Amino acid sequence: MLLVWRALLQNFKLFLMMPVHYLTSIIQLEVWSSSRMRFLRAKYYLRMQIQHFIQSRDEVVYILLQALSQSDGRWRYGYSGAESSTYAAGLALEALAGVVSLASSELDESMIVTVKNDIRKLFDSLEKYDDGSLYFDEKIVDAAEHQNALSTTSSVVRGITAFSAVTPGEIDIPGDKILGLAKFFLGIEVPGTAKDLFNQIDSLACLENNRVSIPLILSLPATVLSLSRKDPLKVQVKTVLGSDAPPVTVKLVQAYKSSAKETPVLENQELKFDPKSSVHHLDLLPLGIDIGDYIFVFRVLLQDPDQKQIYATGGQTHIPVYVTGFIKVDSAEIAVLDNDLGSIETKKELDLSKENILSLSANHLQKLRLSFQLTSPLGHLFKPHQVFLKLRHVTEVEHIFVVGSSGKQFELILDFLGLVEKFYYLSGRYEMQLTVGDSAMENSFIKGLGQVELDLPEAPEKATRPPPQPVDPYTRYGPKEEIMHIFRAPEKRPPQELSLIFLGLTVVPFLLFLIGLLRLGVNLKNFPTSAIPATFAFLFHAGLGAVLSLYLLFWLKLDLFTTLKALGFLGVFLFFVGHRTLSHLASAAAKLKAA
Repeated sequence: MLLVWRALLQNFKLFLMMPVHYLTSIIQLEVWSSSRMRFLRAKYYLRMQIQHFIQSRDEVVYILLQALSQSDGRWRYGYSGAESSTYAAGLALEALAGVVSLASSELDESMIVTVKNDIRKLFDSLEKYDDGSLYFDEKIVDAAEHQNALSTTSSVVRGITAFSAVTPGEIDIPGDKILGLAKFFLGIEVPGTAKDLFNQIDSLACLENNRVSIPLILSLPATVLSLSRKDPLKVQVKTVLGSDAPPVTVKLVQAYKSSAKETPVLENQELKFDPKSSVHHLDLLPLGIDIGDYIFVFRVLLQDPDQKQIYATGGQTHIPVYVTGFIKVDSAEIAVLDNDLGSIETKKELDLSKENILSLSANHLQKLRLSFQLTSPLGHLFKPHQVFLKLRHVTEVEHIFVVGSSGKQFELILDFLGLVEKFYYLSGRYEMQLTVGDSAMENSFIKGLGQVELDLPEAPEKATRPPPQPVDPYTRYGPKEEIMHIFRAPEKRPPQELSLIFLGLTVVPFLLFLIGLLRLGVNLKNFPTSAIPATFAFLFHAGLGAVLSLYLLFWLKLDLFTTLKALGFLGVFLFFVGHRTLSHLASAAAKLKAA
């Protein structure tokens, strides 16, 4: 029995890598004891010491890891003078969660509380964007691999959720900070790398189900509402991965225009909940909301108070909302005024719902006045972002004037006497065009008003000349006008009789050639009679005929390179068969002389 205990003890020593010299004295109790009772006591005491060592091992690893923590909640990568890192804090919390989950018994409560205090300190270093999203940023600059805000924040979220899942009690982290972290991950949309995409999805999955606080996200399916379509305000409350939220109440705390934050137009409106679509809605039309850009302030309240420890709704949520609608244009007119008396010489009504074809005339001593009114669906004065009048000369020189508002109408007066230099003293026809546009205006328009004929004085010698107009890229690089080429008329041909006479004269030399051959007594007496020499002689004459045919084809359709290529092959062939034929004739002549 003593040998069995000694073997177990040695294996346990190798496993723990710790000295166990004081355990040997415990085993010696069995030797010293002579009674059965002392032996049982020794064996029981040994079992208790082994369990104590296992528990001590877990605590030692936990303490060694905890020793890397810093006073600001960040952790170091190692003991060799490494700087503090927020990313390392997340890794350390995950490691501590693994130690706690694998521990054979519960660890000391004070060590757990110390780590929870470090987590609260770590959240003091959160940084914030303007939209309320919170994130952790890595401060260390000499690390081997720099971690961006997404990787650092994801590491901390994984560590905190893992540590809270294996430790008893709660971690005192405000719900609005958890909600801010969720907004950070949701606001990234689609990251650029696979690593960042994994960190985003994994962090959202950790926030979806954790023991610290589950964030509830308030969102609007549409942030642009149309009064002409009578769109209601719709709000959804979901978890970060789109799961249904517990029963909540959504209140519109206030709504104010972006340009007048001190004057709310709506306050304390509770939205109605539709269980079929899981949407909270509110009809804005009876509440007197006019078109424009607003900031809606919402607040989410849990209906069950006991769920406040589980879910985080945060404080107030500010969301920009655009309300659009049709703008009514009234009292639109254009007039030509006398410069001295200001009396109306010509006045015409305008219909800005369509193109206008007006024709006006004025000189440099007169003025041009344009006026109209813009009213919202609720009858209020509407001031769009863009209201200007464009005058374009026939030479493509353009002049743009901003139309200002005075009282309840928009008005522009052009004094041509003071604008002659700006107009470069260019008289003639000017096209008029009115532009009215705004992001909240559903019927923004660009309408032509007609034309005005200006009679301006002659330009002095030192007057500024109009700038050169940019060349239209289409006219410069576009397709050019097709050129219709007219070939030269063919020359008049000679009479047919003359052509036939010329053809006869060209045949005369060939006839003379045949007559000459007859006079010379040409015959075939020397043509070889043997089979092989006769064959080479026949091929030689056939090759000469092929060369003559090749010349004919060159005259009719072949090009020079094709003709030379064929002539090269024929030349080699003629050289071979001609050499054999002439050699036979020379040999026959030599034999005849010798005989």
